[in-house]
Amino acid sequence: MKKILILSANPRNTSKLRLDEEVREIQAGLERAKSRDDFEIIVRWAVRPDDFRRALLDHEPQIVQFSGHGLAEDGLALENATGQIQLVSTESLARLFELFKDKIECVLLNTCYSEAQAEAIHQHVNCVIGINQEIGDTAAIKFVVGFYDALGTNRSYEEAYKFGCNAIDLDGIPESSNPVLKSRNNNRFNPASEEHNRHCLIHPLENPEGSVPLKSPFYVNIPTIESDCANEILKSGALIRVKAPPQWGKTSLMVRILHHARQQGYQTTSINFFSADNDSFANLDKFLQWFCLSITDELDIENKLFDYWKASKPQKNNCTNYFQQYILEGAFENDTRSHLKK
Repeated sequence: MKKILILSANPRNTSKLRLDEEVREIQAGLERAKSRDDFEIIVRWAVRPDDFRRALLDHEPQIVQFSGHGLAEDGLALENATGQIQLVSTESLARLFELFKDKIECVLLNTCYSEAQAEAIHQHVNCVIGINQEIGDTAAIKFVVGFYDALGTNRSYEEAYKFGCNAIDLDGIPESSNPVLKSRNNNRFNPASEEHNRHCLIHPLENPEGSVPLKSPFYVNIPTIESDCANEILKSGALIRVKAPPQWGKTSLMVRILHHARQQGYQTTSINFFSADNDSFANLDKFLQWFCLSITDELDIENKLFDYWKASKPQKNNCTNYFQQYILEGAFENDTRSHLKK
């Protein structure tokens, strides 16, 4: 019997995550697995630092998963007594897991920007999975479902990691390379093999396409550009356009601009125009509605589009009113989960 301890935290002053759905999908997957009797799932919600330590002591799990918010080098976001953020540093986490190095077999940090914590914990635990940059709720849930589906059929942790990445990929989500594996079981995966290079299971070198993680040694920092962008986003109504040749690093720069914004207390969203239907671009009204709804969904606030969308008004006015009167003014006035800066 392997014990799976799932610890989650979603402090009130952070964006809302679908943590209950994530746990439900994991439980449902293991319940239908052929080896379901080999696993026991223990779940702890709204975890504080003391809860984290006590849960490890009480249950002595072989698999530990943390789901919630990660803040890169600053650590993981747990909760304090009032439900607000309490950061736990990377060093503190590593020291805690060192005390359980003979018990814990695998740690899964299903949070954005948790690669630094995964690397530190990997000093004491053979198999650790973290996320190298931002990851959406859907991709995060798909990954753990694929991971535990594979464990439920007696696959190794390394193979389960591969199935988790593939679950994201099969769903057409472009985040399958965001989870990263730290493993000492290299006999199963040869970094020089064709299999490794094709699936990026344990990657000493990063994929040259797409964005690179915040701490990547391959990112070429241009201080004047980053500092200009960092100063510009502090201005109300700022607009930054990045135009450069392919492979210049535009997406990587955007990741760093958004990270800097979050460090300043801003709520951020990332919209991919490739996800819109082609006919949306042929109709201004349809495009603006799609754009407004995308922002609403990313911020996880109630959809009130048609309270502000009036057929008698120009479409651009409707869009402006929705942003100014609802998203930027009214939507978060009584929402204690967020501390938006406009």
